[in-house]
Amino acid sequence: MDRKLLEERKKTIYEFICDELYVPMKAKEMAMILQVPKNQRAQLQEVLDALVEECRIEVSKKGKYTKSQGKTLFGIFTSNPKGFGFVAVEGQEEDYFVAGENRGGAVHLDEVQIQPLPSQGGRRKEAKVVKVVSHGLRELTGTFESSQNYGFVVPDNPKFGQDIFIPKEYTMGAVTGHKVLVELTGYGEKGKKPEGRVKEILGHQNDPGVDILSIVKDYGLPTEFPEKVLRQAVNVAKDVSPADMQGRTDLRDWQMVTIDGEDAKDLDDAVSCVREGDNYRLGVHIADVSNYVQEHSALDVEALSRGTSVYLTDRVIPMLPHKLSNGICSLNAGEDRLALSCVMLIDPDGKVIDHEIMETVIHVDRRMSYTAVRKILEDHDEALCQEYQELVPMFERMKELAARLRGKRMKRGSIDFDFPETKIRLDQNGKPLEILPYERNVATNLIEDFMLIANETVAQDFFWREIPFVYRSHQTPDAERIRKLAAFISNFGLTIHGMRDDIHPKELQKLLGKIADTPHEALISRLTLRSMKRASYTVDCLGHFGLATQYYCHFTSPIRRYPDLQIHRIIKDCLRGRMNEKRSRHYEKILPEVARQSSEMERRADEAQRETDKLKKAEYMKAHIGEVFQGVISGMTSWGMFVELPNTVEGMIHVTAMQDDYYHYIESTYEMAGESGGRRYKLGQPIEVVCAGVDMQLRTVDFIIADEEMPYWLWQDDTANGW
Repeated sequence: MDRKLLEERKKTIYEFICDELYVPMKAKEMAMILQVPKNQRAQLQEVLDALVEECRIEVSKKGKYTKSQGKTLFGIFTSNPKGFGFVAVEGQEEDYFVAGENRGGAVHLDEVQIQPLPSQGGRRKEAKVVKVVSHGLRELTGTFESSQNYGFVVPDNPKFGQDIFIPKEYTMGAVTGHKVLVELTGYGEKGKKPEGRVKEILGHQNDPGVDILSIVKDYGLPTEFPEKVLRQAVNVAKDVSPADMQGRTDLRDWQMVTIDGEDAKDLDDAVSCVREGDNYRLGVHIADVSNYVQEHSALDVEALSRGTSVYLTDRVIPMLPHKLSNGICSLNAGEDRLALSCVMLIDPDGKVIDHEIMETVIHVDRRMSYTAVRKILEDHDEALCQEYQELVPMFERMKELAARLRGKRMKRGSIDFDFPETKIRLDQNGKPLEILPYERNVATNLIEDFMLIANETVAQDFFWREIPFVYRSHQTPDAERIRKLAAFISNFGLTIHGMRDDIHPKELQKLLGKIADTPHEALISRLTLRSMKRASYTVDCLGHFGLATQYYCHFTSPIRRYPDLQIHRIIKDCLRGRMNEKRSRHYEKILPEVARQSSEMERRADEAQRETDKLKKAEYMKAHIGEVFQGVISGMTSWGMFVELPNTVEGMIHVTAMQDDYYHYIESTYEMAGESGGRRYKLGQPIEVVCAGVDMQLRTVDFIIADEEMPYWLWQDDTANGW
């Protein structure tokens, strides 16, 4: 049946079923009433099947058709290794729970059509999958196992849930133990096993770097630049010439520095600061990447595709080729560089009273590290103060100004989460040696303060110009999540004041202030963060809740973030008088996709980074099985307690490993309570644990309470648990 005829007949049958006089009937009964000839009844069935698939009608177990009662929605299915899953629907804060029997053949990351199920008395929303619209996974990585006439791959991602059958002719010569990239050719429809072909052999599972390379491939991260892109990078990466400087403001005689981590190579921001009476003139000078990466060029298309640089434990996957990011676009000391500068006049209260955004040519005096600046400003290190004596007065001014900017930001309600960050140090074979804290200090803070004020100033300027732009938005938290947070913190004698439906960030800032330096600081801070929405890129100026500002964008990192590069182009079009109606319409057309793609690629990068960190933390703990650690209970579920160590490693104490009593999970107070002994474990409680095992496939760590014997199931399988 052709599509046009099918649509016409679907309309006819649907109207028939929706008629108020209609009573549920089988296909045969419907054919008789509608006088459908016997030779066309198969076509009737085709129409009915199509309407069922679209969830416009339903068919009972007795084969009778009725109008669908439940609404249908579309979303992305996320699988759980235990068989169930969740569906995230765009625009809805809470995901739908999908039981194993209701997943309808969906696999991890499938786009699915779901039908919400009746509420089960206050429990989370549930749904069943009625149709797999499209498969989200086309490729995945895993470990190859060979057999005589075929092979199979055990996926690295346990959420996929099934081994993948590989016909012998599609193994590419892989042998047992190889890490491979598999292209899926079948998804296990009609009771079959998922099927695929080996697309690439990444190396043996024990080879250095193959473990992280597998994650890179699993997330679809690029590993190489196309040849055309590399050639273009070489062609444009020319030294700054007098012609390049034409029409730019020459700031080469300004005293300015870069301040970054010791191992940073892509230096995209420089800062300058002078006093003008009681005011400060702060210059934030950003590499003019848009001068080298032209719109629609191969470099630009590749940069948009990548969206962001990805920083993993043992490697960086850059947005731009190193020829640019570490070369002509990097603000290397002692070299002339093209920049976009935001120069702000700031009063003693930290208010920007005047500003100018301009195309400039700059010359950085010194490349400074956070460590050196900290030692100068906090330790007054004599040797360093002597070495950088000409810069020390500027550093002191910067310190003063940063404190004023931070004070103003805190006064309006900006929320500052101070979670411990870490850096994992690896040996030459990729084995983790130690997990080091990332130090926040006066130097890291002042750069953060300067970048924030520059981003705010640029966003506000271009908002009032009323031209298309890309904003960094962080919307007000969902009211229900705030109510749950308020209910929990009441157990600690804490409250959140004000309207829950429209909470002001200052209320959450006050809460974090009250819990500072208390035993439950980490716990409540984490729960507060979880109650908030994720920031994203938008074409509408929606405000930034966490920073308590109406105007915010990303302007300061065009080497590693595409939205910043896009914003630079818009700024330069305005500065050069090119922002006419035609150009404005152009940006109106392309910016929604730029914002969507950039947000999506940012999420991908974050997830890949999180997985590599989990992998290396698990590998680190594998060398410490049997050792005792001090930790804090960081999470609670019905199946156990999460414990976080000072080095940020998080592991689980399974409820089945709590042998001294039978424990119940009390959701309202986030507690685990013993049935007979009365012993209770609470979130935020210090606890002494033993590392009992590590699962490298799941990248998880198992703990037991230090004063308890290890249960049999934790040590019986030495392969799974690393013994």
